[in-house]
Amino acid sequence: MRALKFSEALLEASDQALASDPTVYLMGLGVPDPKGLFGTTTGLVTKYGPDRVLDMPVAENGMTGIAIGSAINGMRPILTHQRADFCLLALDQIVNNAAKWRYMFADQMTAGLVIRLIVGRGWGQGPQHSQSLQSLFAAIPGLKVVAPSNPYDAKGLMLSSIKSSDPVIYLEHRWLHNTHGAVPEEMYEVPIGKAKVIKEGSFVTLVASSYMTLEARKALLLVPDIDVELIDLRTIKPLDEETLIHSVKKTGRLIVVDGDWKLSGIAAEIICLVTEHCFTDLKEAPLRITLPDTHTPTSWALANHYYPDSYDIAIALLTLIGDTARAQDLHTQMMNKRLTVPLDVPDSSFTGPF
Repeated sequence: MRALKFSEALLEASDQALASDPTVYLMGLGVPDPKGLFGTTTGLVTKYGPDRVLDMPVAENGMTGIAIGSAINGMRPILTHQRADFCLLALDQIVNNAAKWRYMFADQMTAGLVIRLIVGRGWGQGPQHSQSLQSLFAAIPGLKVVAPSNPYDAKGLMLSSIKSSDPVIYLEHRWLHNTHGAVPEEMYEVPIGKAKVIKEGSFVTLVASSYMTLEARKALLLVPDIDVELIDLRTIKPLDEETLIHSVKKTGRLIVVDGDWKLSGIAAEIICLVTEHCFTDLKEAPLRITLPDTHTPTSWALANHYYPDSYDIAIALLTLIGDTARAQDLHTQMMNKRLTVPLDVPDSSFTGPF
């Protein structure tokens, strides 16, 4: 199977949806730009024309309302906001219209649209441009929230989201756009609401989503002797409760990693779910690894200590087995890096966000 970048998988999903369904259109600030939103929309305006691949003014609430209105009338819009932070201006439309439409009209009318939000750490872009906000959207009845971690799921979840009769918040971490993975050429769907067990294990359940799934994978390389069951949520809402509960009943231990704030976050919700259903199965208190409850820093010297990574996860795993010596050794390595090297870039080839 050929390999595509995450951004190329998103581009192909949009391309195939536009080609196969005349009701699909794509709209967003910078969508027709030659650089095409990190390469996710490149060339589509040339192929399908400005009537189906549209730029939009800096009027997030109004344009989101237009997209919702078109969805109510049978169109299938893919609306993209270059950052999740900008979408906050459109919360009235999303929360009071899109999310409630099916309910208010007794399931006889729907507002099926995809709202793409770019999230995650942002190369010094600070507190107004680097938020993730998945717990905010997951708290709204009527919204579905997906967060793929790899190119295969990026394409499959996008195609599923386009077909959904409910509004879908599609979260894409900016550090994933240049990652590679196997992606089939044909159209396929990854089901919304179904997590993926990446690695089976019996000692501890490790749950992650979006970019933090990559950090979790790296952590397993640091502690290969610990028998970890790694689960990629893929969908934030609805949660795949069955898979999570089944895993914790087997392992008796739980660590949840989430690239969002700690208070009232997805990690807290998963731990609550597990304690409600698996309390007598737990052998240890569940752990959560999240962002601290403070604003995203701009300075790399602060950002290095703000974002959890594979070291934090591996240290938590070693703490569970009581290996304090190895945990301390990893902590020393982690601090040496964080105090000396700027880490607020995805990899050494990075030259800029646009």
